[in-house]
Amino acid sequence: MLTSNDIRKMFLDYFKEKGHTVVASSSLVPADDPTLLFSNAGMNQFKDVFLGLDKRPYTKATTAQKCVRAGGKHNDLDTVGRTPRHHTFFEMLGNFSFGDYFKREAISYAWEFLTSRLGLHKEKLWITIYENDDESFRLWQEIAGIDPDRIVRMGEKDNFWSMGETGPCGPCSEIMYDRGKEYACSENCGVGICDCDRWLEIWNLVFMQYNRDEEGNLTPLPRPSIDTGMGLERITAVMQGVESNYDTDLFIPLIKQVEEMTGRPYDRGEAGFPFRVIADHSRACTFLIADGVLPSNDGRGYVLRRILRRAVRFGRFLGIEEPFLYKMVATVADIMKDAYPELLEKKDFIEQVIKMEEERFFVTLNEGIKKVEEIIDKARGEGRRIITGEEAFMLYDTYGFPMDLTEDMAEENGFTVDREGFTRMMEEQKERARRANKVEGAFAQEVLITELLSGFEKTIFTGYEKLEDESELIALIKDGSLRERVEDDEVLVVVRNTPFYAESGGQVADKGIIEGDKGYLIVHDVRKMGGFIVHFGQVKGLLCRSEKVALKVDKDKRIDTARNHTATHLLHKALRMVLGEHAQQKGSLVEPERLRFDFSHLSSLTEEELRDIEYIVNEAIWQMFPVVVEETSLEEAKKMGAIALFGEKYGEEVRVVKAGDFSMELCGGTHVDNTGRIGMFKILSEGSIGSGLRRIEAVTGRYVLNHLNQLEKEMSYAATLLRTTPHNITEKIESLSRSLKEKEKELEQLKVKLSKASSEDLLSQAYEFNGVNVLVARTESEDVNLLRQNAEMLRDKLKSGIVLLGSVIGDKVSLVCFVSKDLVDKGVHAGKIVGAAAKVAGGGGGGRPDMAQAGGKEPAKLDEALKTARDLIENTLAS
Repeated sequence: MLTSNDIRKMFLDYFKEKGHTVVASSSLVPADDPTLLFSNAGMNQFKDVFLGLDKRPYTKATTAQKCVRAGGKHNDLDTVGRTPRHHTFFEMLGNFSFGDYFKREAISYAWEFLTSRLGLHKEKLWITIYENDDESFRLWQEIAGIDPDRIVRMGEKDNFWSMGETGPCGPCSEIMYDRGKEYACSENCGVGICDCDRWLEIWNLVFMQYNRDEEGNLTPLPRPSIDTGMGLERITAVMQGVESNYDTDLFIPLIKQVEEMTGRPYDRGEAGFPFRVIADHSRACTFLIADGVLPSNDGRGYVLRRILRRAVRFGRFLGIEEPFLYKMVATVADIMKDAYPELLEKKDFIEQVIKMEEERFFVTLNEGIKKVEEIIDKARGEGRRIITGEEAFMLYDTYGFPMDLTEDMAEENGFTVDREGFTRMMEEQKERARRANKVEGAFAQEVLITELLSGFEKTIFTGYEKLEDESELIALIKDGSLRERVEDDEVLVVVRNTPFYAESGGQVADKGIIEGDKGYLIVHDVRKMGGFIVHFGQVKGLLCRSEKVALKVDKDKRIDTARNHTATHLLHKALRMVLGEHAQQKGSLVEPERLRFDFSHLSSLTEEELRDIEYIVNEAIWQMFPVVVEETSLEEAKKMGAIALFGEKYGEEVRVVKAGDFSMELCGGTHVDNTGRIGMFKILSEGSIGSGLRRIEAVTGRYVLNHLNQLEKEMSYAATLLRTTPHNITEKIESLSRSLKEKEKELEQLKVKLSKASSEDLLSQAYEFNGVNVLVARTESEDVNLLRQNAEMLRDKLKSGIVLLGSVIGDKVSLVCFVSKDLVDKGVHAGKIVGAAAKVAGGGGGGRPDMAQAGGKEPAKLDEALKTARDLIENTLAS
């Protein structure tokens, strides 16, 4: 029987034989595509190639792509475990043609692989095509010899693919596998008629042959392309002859592990639903964390948190009351190690992240349970038996409390939940998120500008070698159209060659000027757009298309930026040396004035760790390592041991930046030629920016001097205020601190003396009731501790009795009650007395029978509260 690893390898090997380049799966975090939450299809990493924004050294490719569909437009989360086919994480096998081959070859490859290599019976395969695609109808018969009755025409909804509202699109053809009549839903069951479990879609071939404009018109593409996708989990289920993807070798070890942890047997029916969810989610969590996603309250991290907590909830349903999901990471890594060896390398870190999140969620569950109980008590008091949609949403959104648990607790208490109201508020939240998301517009601008510049030669970047250059101004873009001239206005400028660095890889764009004969452009931003470097700025005077221009980058800013960029490489290395290999870069900002570096680590850094990191970086600077740039292939760079950074998109040719033997990273940014030119490195701050994410901010070069000068200035000012010298500030502060503590001690002693004197006066207000000494009085007190000390002292003086003191402290009522032991034995309870009084003053509280304290929000009702307490005491003693 073929294993999933066998099938993956056979697929990639087959297309390699057919002249395709085997391209590694891209990260689950899409590089340079803010429109996409996660990679969810094989074509994602080739999107810019299909759009004409990028060019690869190959025209045919094949991949086994990691995918997640659990957020945004493509969300299979709620169906996972309920059906045999849906997953949050899955692998998509695909072959792609970028203007090379088209329908005939795509159909031929798919048919040959399925029938000759995998050995599927031809009579088991059915085909769907787009209703007007006569060419595909003919080719399937000609190439596969398939009966025309087994070729089903379907409409645009099912068999016409589009990248978006506009852009590349085309018909698609699906290969369906007939699982047999025993799986039919009815006698009329058929492809295109029903969506039952008999007909299994195993491969989708997309024929990208048109471009759709804003009016919906289709025009043929000059170089049609191919994009295909076949789910590894589905084809593995077919080849292993099992009914469900969960019965394949990709999932069975995980389900067995859940059986072992719960002591319950797996049921392939409805009862096995929690097992399937946990098995699926363990894969998604492992791969997402391995690709740099960490649990958080927004974006990708929020989706990961939802998946992880959903698995924990189903574990709880199966009786697991402690963290368990982290134990499944090793099993996932073992199953997938052949294709993804990095899982074994990162296993310990992934386990640590998941375990911490599980522990945090158990705390959240306990807090949520208390909040639900409060809501139910409040609702009972209001005479209703329903938890409102707003309350359920608050539990979900603020406390992370699952809706199904809210419903369970409501049912246990004879309540219902307004699910419609909850759903409405969820939709409102999604709509707010959609309105806040402006990335679609930014992407549309890039596509528009690329279309405007089609036919122009791509910009040549000369900024690695020089900071000044001469070129021809080839395009002026204003309000989405090309202009011949622009005068005193904002404009986008494109030239043939430029030394201006476009914002990329965390490094900000260069600033400077572009000078023409009759005017100049003040450049305030530079961006890459489909192979063009576009300069954004303000024209002073007049600029004309086709004129010769002089481009001058602000030298000081570029050098300062280069210092900071090289310093981030040194910092990255130092972090890994001090904290461990898990401390990977998760983001950065490199600008002239400072650098910001985000990295994965689960706890705050100690002072000693920060000192060590800072020292290692400065030592690398003072060693004056030469910084050498080498251009090579991506594959060769990885063999050299160069570090590829999180979220970066690399072409087949890459730049390797080496600082001596100290660090080596893939990087397209600008750098100093020797670490010594950085001068010095100083960490300004270190802190958390999310669960498992830390951020260091630092300065280099002249900005270290500026920082030290500012500190010196502040020290001098502080010394003046303290009437000492900067060198003696610490000694002076220690002396003042000792003096202050002595004064505070004296003040406390005076307060106690005053309190005792006040207590003597209060004793005169004590009276006897039924042979018991009672003192209920209002007094002045600065804090609750003094109030409690006074009450205890008065009780001791009374020897046997009840003391209740009340005071307004700030804008709140404070109440303290003491009862002697002999009266406690007779049933007098301090907690009940103080609780009754506090309720009158708009508060609550209680405590032990011999001592209790409480508070209230209504100072004006203190006297009334004391009267209530007096009445309760007398009624208690009278009975």
